[in-house]
Amino acid sequence: MQELFYSHLILIPGVAFIISVVVKWIFSILKSWKLDLAVALWSWWMPSAHTAVTVSITTALALKYWIWSDYFAIAMAFTVIIIYDAINVRFEAWLHAKAINKYIWEKRLRESLWHLPSEAFAWAILWMIVAITFFYL
Repeated sequence: MQELFYSHLILIPGVAFIISVVVKWIFSILKSWKLDLAVALWSWWMPSAHTAVTVSITTALALKYWIWSDYFAIAMAFTVIIIYDAINVRFEAWLHAKAINKYIWEKRLRESLWHLPSEAFAWAILWMIVAITFFYL
């Protein structure tokens, strides 16, 4: 099994993506008691599927090619950009949506857009563990 994931690193972020979508869907079912599959694909609720993909592939590349490889450096740059966006840029979009909704007196724009730094960090650790597990499976 290890040879499969070692030879085909793209499977690791694929598994991480599927896990994040399923976990998000389970969380939504527990929260609202509705079987709404669309919730699983929302990009603004944790766990973040885009963070799962980038962190898991970056971890897999670090394990296979080590942290001083060009592959890891490129993946790490994209991972930092993705997580920065999830925390900071979306926070600003949330502030704008909140202000616009306040001035038009109705909630037309979704205000739940961003992730807390603690959430992003905690889930990033989980995706590293997923990547390590499947890499050495």
